Amino acid sequence: MRTAEPRSAAAPAGTPADVPVDVPAQVPAGVPADAHADARTHAARWPAVAAVPASSWPRTAVTGALVRRALSGLPLRARFAGRDDIGAGGPLLEVYDPAAFHARIGTAGLVGFGESYMAGEWDAPDLVAALTVLAGHAADLIPAPLQRLRGRWALRHPHEERNTPDGSRTNISRHYDLSNDLFALFLDDTLSYSSAVFRGFPASWDLMEAAQHRKIDRLLDLADVGEGTRLLEIGTGWGELALRAAARGARVTSLTLSAEQRALALERVRAAGAEDRVTIELCDYREAGGEYDAVVSVEMIEAVGAEFWPAYFRTLDERLAPGGRVALQAITMPHERMLASRDTFTWIHKYVFPGGLIPSTEAIEDTARDHTRLRLTRRDAFGAHYAETLRLWRERFTARAEDVAALGFDETFRRLWTFYLAYSEAGFHSGYLDVQQYLFTKENKENPAR
Repeated sequence: MRTAEPRSAAAPAGTPADVPVDVPAQVPAGVPADAHADARTHAARWPAVAAVPASSWPRTAVTGALVRRALSGLPLRARFAGRDDIGAGGPLLEVYDPAAFHARIGTAGLVGFGESYMAGEWDAPDLVAALTVLAGHAADLIPAPLQRLRGRWALRHPHEERNTPDGSRTNISRHYDLSNDLFALFLDDTLSYSSAVFRGFPASWDLMEAAQHRKIDRLLDLADVGEGTRLLEIGTGWGELALRAAARGARVTSLTLSAEQRALALERVRAAGAEDRVTIELCDYREAGGEYDAVVSVEMIEAVGAEFWPAYFRTLDERLAPGGRVALQAITMPHERMLASRDTFTWIHKYVFPGGLIPSTEAIEDTARDHTRLRLTRRDAFGAHYAETLRLWRERFTARAEDVAALGFDETFRRLWTFYLAYSEAGFHSGYLDVQQYLFTKENKENPAR
């Protein structure tokens, strides 16, 4: 397998690449010189994690009071520096350094909450269970008066992370070009990085490959992909859907903005002897040409951004031949939560998916209706399957922590990735997140009954 330089080990998502290596680091006197070097490297890689942000005593105190008020009525136990528990009982969230925890939340909100976990200032014996409680009460954690003032205190998206053609390339690269070998450590042999569809729960790892193929086959069936179908795939991943479509006799054009994914996907196409049926282009969806009988896009819309949803759906419409079908898989969130948070810069944006925004089902369907000739024909939700998929990925990532370290990813990155997978799993367990498969059709004007 092709090995990529682990970009995040040198410049993690959200960390400026030009951070000087001589950033001051707090190292106790008398420790070996190489520990000083390690601390400086850590501060350069993770500047917002290595240093607790400056926060005035009143601000930290007010934050502490608000945090305790928010947690006191939740079905969990929050323990601060070993003192009495707060909360109504349930999974434990243990804060080892309350001052740092409150300073980070007070200055950076939920970004600070995630950075505090990365710094090891809090943890939970069952991280998913604790985060599931928080996700299930996301709308209530911040008092209503502060919610109304969200536009004044919430962090805003950096302008450079807008999903323009150039911005999208950078945003996609920061996640998907981390290292093919990293993703291979916790994905199954299909290298599918989207929700599987299982026959039942709980699932085991040996069922993952079949479950991923089941998901792909459902999408290809929705799009009526078969012998001779001209298929456009927007978002290649590592090529499994394109290969599966080619095995049905389709001719596939697949688009990606990740150079690392494209390189490995091309290797897999060559190994399968499918070069005559699969073309993989390093191309933005807005630059696509041609006409196709079917278009498939799997969990790509989350990287588009609300500003560009109309352009994305117009592309689906313009590339699709009359009588054609679009099969779309999308993560979704409740519409009111999407509206409340769409302009907020989150921990996920900073460290995992810059420029991303999860749409609501209403946003998807309204955009398609208002900007295209596509007609919604079918929608199926299966969020519980994503929770199970993420559990299996998280457990496999944790079990292979030493292999992740061997690729050059440090402990802070491993905590980041663990938090990301657990945070996502909790979103689906709580119902805050869901995942849908859509079928859109385009009327054939010459034969509307087709």
